[in-house]
Amino acid sequence: MPAIVRIPEKPLEKAYDYIVIGAGSGGCPVVRRLIDDTEATVLLIEAGEAGIGIREIDDPAEWVPLGRSRFDWGYDYAPAPHAKDRVIGIPRGKALGGSSAINALMWYRGHPLDYDAWDAAGATGWTFQDVLPYFKRCEDWEGGETEFRGAGGPLKITTSKTLHPIAQAMMDGAGELGIPVIDDPNGATNEGATPSNFNVFEGRRWSSANGYLFPILDNPRLTILTGSLTTGLIIENGRCVGVRHVVDGRTVETCATSEVVLAAGAIDTPRLMMLSGIGNARDLGDLGIPVVADLPGVGANLQDHPLIQAFVFRAAQPLGPKTDNGGGTMLNWKSRPGLAQADVHAFPVQGNSAEPPLRARYDMAGEVFSLGFGLMHSKSVGYMRMLSADPRGPLELQPNYLAEPSDLEALVSAYHTIMDLASTPAYRDLIAGTAAPDRPLNEREVIDFIRDGCSTFFHPCGTCKMGNDEMAVTDPRLKVRGIDGLRITDASVIPVIPTCNTHAPVTMIGERAADFLKEDA
Repeated sequence: MPAIVRIPEKPLEKAYDYIVIGAGSGGCPVVRRLIDDTEATVLLIEAGEAGIGIREIDDPAEWVPLGRSRFDWGYDYAPAPHAKDRVIGIPRGKALGGSSAINALMWYRGHPLDYDAWDAAGATGWTFQDVLPYFKRCEDWEGGETEFRGAGGPLKITTSKTLHPIAQAMMDGAGELGIPVIDDPNGATNEGATPSNFNVFEGRRWSSANGYLFPILDNPRLTILTGSLTTGLIIENGRCVGVRHVVDGRTVETCATSEVVLAAGAIDTPRLMMLSGIGNARDLGDLGIPVVADLPGVGANLQDHPLIQAFVFRAAQPLGPKTDNGGGTMLNWKSRPGLAQADVHAFPVQGNSAEPPLRARYDMAGEVFSLGFGLMHSKSVGYMRMLSADPRGPLELQPNYLAEPSDLEALVSAYHTIMDLASTPAYRDLIAGTAAPDRPLNEREVIDFIRDGCSTFFHPCGTCKMGNDEMAVTDPRLKVRGIDGLRITDASVIPVIPTCNTHAPVTMIGERAADFLKEDA
């Protein structure tokens, strides 16, 4: 990476071979591989600003305030019926790097069975063995190349140099409960307590922009346009031939001679599709949008992991400065015996991470730390819906958290495991008492605590799923059904949510999409 990173100013041409919309985890790999491996010209359009040289972005410990900053789209989930009709914010990155520029810096790809489930759901050819080479291609893993890990790739991946005491306690306490302690969650299994993998290098965030874009900024075939909102796709005779986007306050049209690649994320990719007449014909008609392609799956199948924020404990000793991303380790285990893979997840927080209803109910004054926990194998499914034909208009984003009874049951089980974890000798010198909850709860109160603490892991996906059924929006090569020259390479194509943060799988999707584009050129 150059010492001083800048985006070269270039005139906007009338046409490029490829146009990529969105500079996040799925878009950046596509751009990099097209520039490195072909002679194509590429235009990358990003609605946000560059976000280069911003202390809050660069500092791993300062990621939380990036939500609701100018680098966040500012979306909210609609009132959640099973979470007391609370409005839950859903941060989405708005800068080069997309959400990898504002997320918790986690590099985590879940369990091999997650990807076998994609194949079984109709995304044929996406088993773990199919996608493992693309995961490895992404990585520059501090431990070097192994059967499961890659080295020399664009994304730096490291672990904590010195675990914070509350992070170390999670690993030690898990061992005392009989939960495995493992070296690497991105190996043959993710079950157990383990140091987290971070996109951090030399103490700074290493986003998709750092890894994939910054080394090629001066390539003459690449044009990067920031601050440009894409408002529509240009479809002619069943083919996407370009895009409409805003440049300096006016709408322009730019053509793509090969393909347009949508990588705007699980919210803005389906929105752009619907704005362009691609979606559920009935819904488009209600908004007065002419139908170009009736694809009822656009906006359906919204999935996200419910996160319960959080158990809060009074610290028995000063916590000191934040280290890593404010966490450092994580824990994956089974909510009940007999499951094929771990389904629940927990992590430490070097501070107070409780949701507002819990902050209002409990006294959390003084120095505290938290244990967040959530469900990574969630079954509840929601939807997204446009409420206006305005490209900047309101959306209804409904994840339907806790709608499936099995999701709530798993979280109740996880609650009790976290209580047991905090009671192990590993935490004896760290906990001076409980703040939230401040006493043992009965089963009804546990459910109430979960509903009050329900939040998001920031993992929306599935809204333009790939597959082969009538609700599939793309085929397994990520081509939009019924429209030539249009492909999707972001979290919206995920058919079944994996048991992990979505940055890693979406980066893998982008890497694989680049191969598809090159093969189909």
